[in-house]
Amino acid sequence: ASPCALAISTPSAVLSGVARAARSGVLIKGGAPLERLGVLHALAFDKTGTLTEGQPRVTDVLTAENIDEETLLSVAVAVERLSDHPLAAAVVRDGSERLGGAALPVATHLQSLTGKGLRAEVDGQVVYIGKRALFAEIDAAGLPKDLDARMLRLESEGRTTFAVKHGERYLGAIGLMDTPRAAATAVIAQLRELGIREMVRLSGDNQQVADAVAKSVGIDRALGNLMPEDKVTTIRELQAAGDVAMIGDGVNDAPALAVASVGIAMGAAGSDVALETADVALMGDDLSKLPFVIGLSRQTR
Repeated sequence: ASPCALAISTPSAVLSGVARAARSGVLIKGGAPLERLGVLHALAFDKTGTLTEGQPRVTDVLTAENIDEETLLSVAVAVERLSDHPLAAAVVRDGSERLGGAALPVATHLQSLTGKGLRAEVDGQVVYIGKRALFAEIDAAGLPKDLDARMLRLESEGRTTFAVKHGERYLGAIGLMDTPRAAATAVIAQLRELGIREMVRLSGDNQQVADAVAKSVGIDRALGNLMPEDKVTTIRELQAAGDVAMIGDGVNDAPALAVASVGIAMGAAGSDVALETADVALMGDDLSKLPFVIGLSRQTR
């Protein structure tokens, strides 16, 4: 009955739990996150790099009327190689391969339009690359109807799409697809067995793509078209019912990681900002460590 036993055993258990997690490639920043992991009510997942491999590939190149594929890709690659986004890397890699070494124009003055796309200059003219919603904002006429319809069709098939506008001309659109992680479906099933009642997929992609990826890994609820601040709002809404963990890897995930009861970063693929903000880092970039560390937290408690 001695209070000394409690005072000594608690930090010993926490230290043991943190050390055990570290040996398995999970870094936990202190005792509080370790304890909260065991009482989670809900989990919110980012998509790119978390539920998916984070290695998207270009699957479709849609040219606008009177525009050839080389013109579209050369402008897109020139702008995207200034960006560090995973989708940009895919466009540069696959677009350059399709161009076969053709000379690229010079892009300058890159500006990131958070959650919407990019703005830059090529050959003295402004280039916009982004979602359909971006062009509804910058152009009263919006996207050409034919191009918009083709992009919608690709999105219904689970593609992420963006259009390219150079000066006054629409050059076309590019469709990309990321592969769900092989372990994702099994991990979601394990989390359900552990009693996690609610799992939500958060994404900046349109709702159709969000639904397609969520369905493929066994998540019931998906929210698309989210800006970083929308992810924060969603986390706060989920917290009304209990502790919530956010799992993500990108710069856009940092605000949600900070506000969640426990922020979990996918370490190997994660951005520096996400790793700095998170309470827990899965250093092996291994999603299967998530059920392990939740179970470890319960044992520690």
